[in-house]
Amino acid sequence: MKPQVFSFFSGAGFLDLGFETSGFEVVAANEIHKPFADAYSDARIGMGISEARFGVDLSSIDTYFTSRKLTQLKGQVSEVSREGGVVGFIGGPPCPDFSVAGKNAGGTGENGRLSTSYIDLIIKVKPQFFLFENVKGLWRTEKHRNFYESLKRDLVRAGYSLNERLINSIEYGAPQDRDRIILIGMLGASKEFDVSPQQWLKRCNYNREEVFAMPWPIAETPRKNRPIPDGIAPELTVGFWFDKNKVTDHPNAQDSFKPRAGLERFKMTLEGDVSRKSYKRLHRRRYSPTAAYGNNEVHIHPWENRRISVAEALAIQSLPSAFALPPSMTLSNMFKAIGNGVPFLAAQGLAKTVADAIRKEQK
Repeated sequence: MKPQVFSFFSGAGFLDLGFETSGFEVVAANEIHKPFADAYSDARIGMGISEARFGVDLSSIDTYFTSRKLTQLKGQVSEVSREGGVVGFIGGPPCPDFSVAGKNAGGTGENGRLSTSYIDLIIKVKPQFFLFENVKGLWRTEKHRNFYESLKRDLVRAGYSLNERLINSIEYGAPQDRDRIILIGMLGASKEFDVSPQQWLKRCNYNREEVFAMPWPIAETPRKNRPIPDGIAPELTVGFWFDKNKVTDHPNAQDSFKPRAGLERFKMTLEGDVSRKSYKRLHRRRYSPTAAYGNNEVHIHPWENRRISVAEALAIQSLPSAFALPPSMTLSNMFKAIGNGVPFLAAQGLAKTVADAIRKEQK
């Protein structure tokens, strides 16, 4: 039986899709924002993935601590376990309170408290494994690091063996410089439980230091045709993924914010100039900066004077070309869902790392 996953903070389902295409089955999802939940369901239908066994729950994770919902969740976990399934929780709680570019409120912030709720739910329900994903801001300041370490201590006291790594999505083949903390835990693991550096790297396709040391082109005047420079990895570039996903023919090809007052700014920005907080023009022969569409973050098309489309943003997140967001979503919700998601290839790599750890424990 495939390992069974309960997904929290599911968004549009990028992390879930990575697990589902790597030998797991998502049996339940939780997403409080209805447009994201609707996109989650529609995308699964579009890709021929069956509906989650226990459906998509639209309530806050905090509602799971009521006696009725907690009993229901424990019953679902027990039901799957009796059938012989290994059960796990996966999720990345909203991260603005730990982000340097966000609110920086930490574990006491409105979003920061959701990390505590997720960890508390793991401790109460005791799935056999879990994955926790968040921004590297949890490591960068003493206040956030202390909060994160307190969560880990609670998990250890509850019987979990832990392993963590700061990953970058480009290691897995996504055309994007995106750091994230990943924490994996297994309940009652043997002394041999280990996700060593070698085990983590086993599922990486690239060495990040080698990739970032490549002679990537610098900012230059935009032009439609540009040769591929020597010494880079073309498959890690924005242009490669635009071609791979046929973004001009994608269902979301026309979904983009139309330039108004910012048009002149677009014209003045060099291809590959990502030095500003906003209005970053991508370079077709480079990877993208972090796809974080919010707080007025704007990514400009490499050679056209416009914002990138939803189809192009999905390509930067390394989604399969068959993945599309429904036309009923607003543009703001589309870009927010994309920016919140885990790049698909990174999600696949993480799922395979978890699967390796499960197999090792089963032996």
